Amino acid sequence: MKTRMLATAVLALFSTALFAQKMTYDAGRTTFGVRGGVNFFNITGKDANGDKYSNNINTRFHVGVNAEIPVGTGSYLQPGILYSQKGAEYSGDNEVNLSYIEVPVNFVYKPVLGTGRLLLGFGPYIGVGLDGKVKSSNGTNTDVEFTNDHNSENDAPTYAEYKRLDYGGNLLAGYELANNLSFQLNAQLGLANLAPATNGTNSKAKLNNTGFGISVGYRF
Repeated sequence: MKTRMLATAVLALFSTALFAQKMTYDAGRTTFGVRGGVNFFNITGKDANGDKYSNNINTRFHVGVNAEIPVGTGSYLQPGILYSQKGAEYSGDNEVNLSYIEVPVNFVYKPVLGTGRLLLGFGPYIGVGLDGKVKSSNGTNTDVEFTNDHNSENDAPTYAEYKRLDYGGNLLAGYELANNLSFQLNAQLGLANLAPATNGTNSKAKLNNTGFGISVGYRF
């Protein structure tokens, strides 16, 4: 009985040592990963009259790849490339769907917690609008136009017009298992005003992409 208990203790210590060695080894090299999940986004801000929008969250998705470059003990620089869909619901069943290619550059801290790692991070992102559609409740679809200037003297920019360039900040928190599978909560605050100017003159209108997402990732 004592021999069996001693053997079990030795095996446990040996396994822990191997796991700690693997964690130390992984922490010293650049790795690559894939990530995908669900977006819950809104377009917040105010119209040309200064009135706040009362839009609702639109559910879309994101998918992409990233790298983790060690910069210190448990600390990494994590650049990536994402295809990310955003948008909002407004005026009943109408909705705006926008698609972006984004480049986030996050600083990630990954302290060991249990048999895995805690994920905590923040950083900037920049996005370029690819395409988009406005879906109306009557069944009609309108293509989004990316433009910096709304050229009309008779009306203000519409839900189908946005500036192409987006940028802002990211926050993330999650957990990475010992098998390199991870689960993550992402929050994003858009700082770029997506509302086009009118005839070269900026108005009171302000539009920002704001939301959060839940994702699953795997590191190679």
